[in-house]
Amino acid sequence: MRLEAALFDFDGTLVDTTELIHQSMRHAVRRVLGRELPREVLLANVGQPLPRQMELLDPGRAAELLEVYREHNHAHHDDLIREFPGVEGALERLKEEGLGVAVVTSKRRLAVEMALRVFPRLGELVDHFVTMEDTPRHKPDPEPLLRALSLLGARPGEAAYVGDSPFDVAAAKAAGIRSVAVGWGAFPEAALRAAGPDHLVPGVPEAAELLLRLRRGEEAP
Repeated sequence: MRLEAALFDFDGTLVDTTELIHQSMRHAVRRVLGRELPREVLLANVGQPLPRQMELLDPGRAAELLEVYREHNHAHHDDLIREFPGVEGALERLKEEGLGVAVVTSKRRLAVEMALRVFPRLGELVDHFVTMEDTPRHKPDPEPLLRALSLLGARPGEAAYVGDSPFDVAAAKAAGIRSVAVGWGAFPEAALRAAGPDHLVPGVPEAAELLLRLRRGEEAP
């Protein structure tokens, strides 16, 4: 089938929030639990909804962890968030070629809107945002991706999902969507390869080039 829809994760894919997330998580764990945890432990479940990440850290104090995390995150958001190089140009190319573009994220809509105030062009280039509030189930469940396809009027075989986490790959597989993992996010390459994506590329510009080749019916490298 001809590729008609390009779906993207947000954190670690279009926007570099890894340091913001790491510092906020470290602050919350230190303040609430009085512990120091390795970076890889703090980032291990990025890509799932934040309340779920806190439950995995300490189910009995998840609400407190969440509150302290969000206070720190909001206070330092604009100073620590970064846009990955080439993202806007890549999305512009996809739009010029007629692809529908949607973001599927486990973030709250408020958090996405905070990022779009810093990078307003991203909001102009994305047709639809599916956030945590929009579906009862979340990645790695396929429901958010299927919701995005419904909004774009596309079928699973006509779409690809680009993300930086094993949860993104799992959600794409469950939805019957081609999965493209990008290596510039929070997860090491070995973890991404173990998830078994259809493609693994360095970043979004390379992902866009791949998607354009697929749309033209060319063999993917």
